[in-house]
Amino acid sequence: MMTPVWIKVCGLTDATAVSVALEQQVDAIGFVFAPSPRELSIDQALRLAEPARRKALCVAVTLHPSEVLVSTLLQEFQPDLLQLDWADLASLPPLDPARILPVVRQQQIPPAHWPARILFEGPRSGAGVTADWRQAAQVARATDLVLAGGLSSDNVAAAIRDVRPFGVDVSSGVESSPGRKSPQKIIEFVEAARRASAGV
Repeated sequence: MMTPVWIKVCGLTDATAVSVALEQQVDAIGFVFAPSPRELSIDQALRLAEPARRKALCVAVTLHPSEVLVSTLLQEFQPDLLQLDWADLASLPPLDPARILPVVRQQQIPPAHWPARILFEGPRSGAGVTADWRQAAQVARATDLVLAGGLSSDNVAAAIRDVRPFGVDVSSGVESSPGRKSPQKIIEFVEAARRASAGV
């Protein structure tokens, strides 16, 4: 049997969604600092993250961030994890590996040495497009893989069965409209993911 699947709900924009995610005891909550319907200012993210501190990991989600943005987030938002594309690391000052969640996108040339944990994503984040599960399953044998891309309560059980990931990451799959999370969909996703991991 697998250990319980690690669950991240990403792109939260309101206090109700944060509260529901915490009630469901998710492992991580993502706050987006990149152009998106889910984009937040640092002040907005600080307010939303306050009740989550020490209850779930608070993840600062970026896309091709500048050195200035990374420095500002680390100093002001103080995330537990900084999420950014693996390729972005080459253009930034060295970061503490324990504080980053590197994103590896399907069909990219894999790192020469896999980090201890990655987020495996499709070509575009937050677009609701399912990632390549076959490739993800191969990568999951080499490192702790958090599967993202097009997941919902309808397909997360199949994803866990086929990929055997360390964790799953959902965003658009638990939304009622772009950028607005549905409390009921969060609950349904978490329950489906936990049932699936218990049965593998």
